[in-house]
Amino acid sequence: MKFRVALFLLLIPFLCLAQTKKHTQKPKAKVQKQSMPLYFAAHQLNLDSAGSPYLYYQVYDWVGTRYKYAGKSKKGIDCSGFVGEMYKNTYCINLAGGSRDIWPTVIPIEKKDLKEGDILFFKIKRGQISHVGIYLGNNKFAHASVAYGVIISDLDEEYYKKYFFKGGRIQDPLSINK
Repeated sequence: MKFRVALFLLLIPFLCLAQTKKHTQKPKAKVQKQSMPLYFAAHQLNLDSAGSPYLYYQVYDWVGTRYKYAGKSKKGIDCSGFVGEMYKNTYCINLAGGSRDIWPTVIPIEKKDLKEGDILFFKIKRGQISHVGIYLGNNKFAHASVAYGVIISDLDEEYYKKYFFKGGRIQDPLSINK
């Protein structure tokens, strides 16, 4: 009995400390995205001059979504899934497959001729097309990065400059079936 009382008396400071810690810990704040105009302004993109403001809205809605290979939802998405979602939701165009499957469906374009909405292709793995993004203008593009999920990057960043292959433009979907 004396042993139990002594043990209890020894544990009281630890129990009090645990209770105090519970009440003094602040809840983690949710990460808040900046407002849409501020977010794009931080990336030197102007919503007012966007050819398709809805594309920008779609990108903003997906920013921060984690990367998941072959993912196609807000729970996780890969680069081709992201570009596919942007095209489906913005232009009502379905793009199937991965980055290498999308390449044959576009008209190749040089970097200097890129326009908002064009698809960017990168040869990262073994010299083959292995990454895609969607061009936003001002040398910026949105994509699903393995490390950071859906983000906006700059084509002049050393990594993307090194692996950029070509841009591609989807033909007018109405002219495809003529």
